[in-house]
Amino acid sequence: MTAAESGVVTLTGGSPLTGEVRVPGDKSISHRALLLAALAEGTSTITGLSDGDDVRRTRLAVEALGADVVDGAGSVTVHGGRSRLHAPAGAVDLGNSGTGMRLLLGLLAGLPLRATLTGDASLSRRPMDRVAVPLGAMGATVTGRDPGCRPPVTVAGGHLRGITYTPPMASAQVKSAVLLAGLDADGATVVEEPVPTRAHTEEMLARMGADIEIAGAGAGRRIRLRRSRLVPVDWTVPGDPSQAAFWVVAGAVVPGSRITVADVHLGAERTGFVGVLQRMGAAVEVAADGELGTLTSRYAPLTGTVVEAEEIPSLDEVPILAVAAAVATGATRFRRVGELRVKESDRLAGTAALVNALGGRAHVDGDDLVVDGGGLGGHGPASVDAHGDHRMAMAAAVATAAGHRTTTVSGWEAVATSYPGFLADLAKLGGPS
Repeated sequence: MTAAESGVVTLTGGSPLTGEVRVPGDKSISHRALLLAALAEGTSTITGLSDGDDVRRTRLAVEALGADVVDGAGSVTVHGGRSRLHAPAGAVDLGNSGTGMRLLLGLLAGLPLRATLTGDASLSRRPMDRVAVPLGAMGATVTGRDPGCRPPVTVAGGHLRGITYTPPMASAQVKSAVLLAGLDADGATVVEEPVPTRAHTEEMLARMGADIEIAGAGAGRRIRLRRSRLVPVDWTVPGDPSQAAFWVVAGAVVPGSRITVADVHLGAERTGFVGVLQRMGAAVEVAADGELGTLTSRYAPLTGTVVEAEEIPSLDEVPILAVAAAVATGATRFRRVGELRVKESDRLAGTAALVNALGGRAHVDGDDLVVDGGGLGGHGPASVDAHGDHRMAMAAAVATAAGHRTTTVSGWEAVATSYPGFLADLAKLGGPS
């Protein structure tokens, strides 16, 4: 067993990181491609699927429902269709994947069957009420533990009616669950987003022939969907920008570094972290061909800023941006990011603890995260507990690379959920293996 597999890695920073990497296929698109291919009447091919455990769990889930998924050379083929789908033989284990569970609840709500979804200890603490409420309003029965509807969650679906719903938080997962259920609901299903979130679900549904309309609504977005049958489509999954963010920040904060990340998805709702870094003074270059492109970053002095939650709707990049803020001159305030408390771990408290453990200064102020800047200092070895959260573990690795001390990171096994090859890519760029 390697150190990473045992859950603990020890890294020493101080070396420049240079070169080019390709990150795993986008997790958000990978989940959706598998689920939508399972619903489509026929055969779909997905190239570049994420190799993380989260997406593997979604694959196992659609197989448990009756879709046939066959491996190919760099791709998978999915034979799907509603006539193939049935109740699973037992509980479906989504591991650590909140996206997989919430989206699957939406898909199951539209099917005339009953299923129970479970997860690991971390996922079992995450609230599913945010999807259970709108799915219940559509006519599904969704039950879980306590008022937060925490897993295990049981859903009994079918016979749905469309609703008009405004998510109380910026959440592509909630929007997607409602739209997946709306594929088999009477009448129109409308989701009104005050803040636009990643648009993968509605864009993929449109390409698969769904009766869907997407329009701007003030500063937000309005999606209207009617009952639809999907046609199979072949998908090529681009690189995950949320994973690319770790290397973009590493290039910006590790002295002497220059890192290029190729073949990255550059959709508007996914790259807010780039604008934040550029505002801080980072030397980040974007070469785009439509929504696919290359990100290159090199070391440059940074200055603190104010980051609004709307700039990064999913908040996925806040932990790694906090590392950039820690080495910047002056304070950075991440405003209204309380939603970080209910991610894979309490990322709000955890990010502040990570920065402090590595010699920086950060604290939580209500729903804000404040990083005082001034560098990651200190002497002697440091330790960080990622609490089983993949983004916290990788942020700790980048923070270590920006300093000269040795850091032990526990909870590293969670990185396998999204980026199993992270340490290999770190070594390829000149960091510790």
